[in-house]
Amino acid sequence: MNYFSSNFKLGILGGGQLGKMLLNCTRKFDIHTCILDASNEAPCKIASNEFYLGDLMDYNTVHNFGKQVDVLTIEIENVNVDALETLEKEGTKVYPSSKTLRTIQNKATQKLFYVDNNLPTAPFTRFAYTSEIDDAIDNGGLTLPFVWKCAQFGYDGTGVKIVRTLSDLKDLPNVECIAETLVPFKNELAVIVARNSSGETKTFPVVEMEFHPEANQVEYVICPARIDDEVAKKVTEVALNVSKAFNHVGLLAVEMFQTENDDILINEVAPRPHNSGHQTIEASYTSQFEQHLRAVLDLPLGRTDSKVGGVMVNLVGAEGYTGNVVYENIDAIMKMEGVTPHIYGKKQTRPFRKMGHVTIVNEDLSKARKVAEEVKKTIKVISK
Repeated sequence: MNYFSSNFKLGILGGGQLGKMLLNCTRKFDIHTCILDASNEAPCKIASNEFYLGDLMDYNTVHNFGKQVDVLTIEIENVNVDALETLEKEGTKVYPSSKTLRTIQNKATQKLFYVDNNLPTAPFTRFAYTSEIDDAIDNGGLTLPFVWKCAQFGYDGTGVKIVRTLSDLKDLPNVECIAETLVPFKNELAVIVARNSSGETKTFPVVEMEFHPEANQVEYVICPARIDDEVAKKVTEVALNVSKAFNHVGLLAVEMFQTENDDILINEVAPRPHNSGHQTIEASYTSQFEQHLRAVLDLPLGRTDSKVGGVMVNLVGAEGYTGNVVYENIDAIMKMEGVTPHIYGKKQTRPFRKMGHVTIVNEDLSKARKVAEEVKKTIKVISK
């Protein structure tokens, strides 16, 4: 099939920042794109060839949208999977598949998938409702502390809480959830695996993630991870095994814990471009966004190694500010060597909302990390 400067149409469910960065690649290759998003102010709106307003969880909306395109992919998991399954039966190519998405959308189902496929993950207990947890603790079936995770619709740190005392359960929503053993770990690591429908598979280097303690969001992504080669090899092997079990097409970001004993445990996965791969735009031979495009179109996969060390800093809304966004001191960080800001195009800021990111590249990774700290201290995402 001819994808370039042709009548071919690529559909993308979701019009947020991940889609916007993916569109930079479709523009480069002159691939016609159609976007479906629920917001008329979606970052993708101005860069796509066709933009459709609609609910990603509505069966008819997703089905009708999908019928207009040749290949359908996602930039967010919360989409109507039943509609995707119907589209697949009707002959539309959907990547990732409805089967993969159905498993990943629910954290309890996702965890059971790891157990069924002998993939290493932290022990957990599944609950139909959060209210059942009190009884489990009283009866000795569950012990404190643990990590509470809502089974569906959690994102960017929401839907996750460390429960150390019974009082920590008080304000949690009464929803399907899991209680996961709190794992003592040295590092949170991630690997992005790319796979096309012909079966060609490549991995990006292992990255290290540093999290904001309150928001539970990634603050820094460091590439390559500051771990020894044996650990990196083990992490990559686990990621490849996860990819093989899912038999996915596209990207699969696999987040993992490195325990005190250097065991590797899978935390969760995302079947799309991911926050842990943003530094690839400046630091790698092939960005994660171009690689996702290559994979879902069954094109040869690009080179995945890094040209230079990279650190990514997330730009999130400052606490205490809600309203029309202002990027304070952005000119100051642009004076710093190796610094590239990416602004997502969201006009309204609120505390901890992802508004952009900054990549810092340097041959010396320790210098890049120091500059990243300076960037974090300097730029502020506030409102007028």
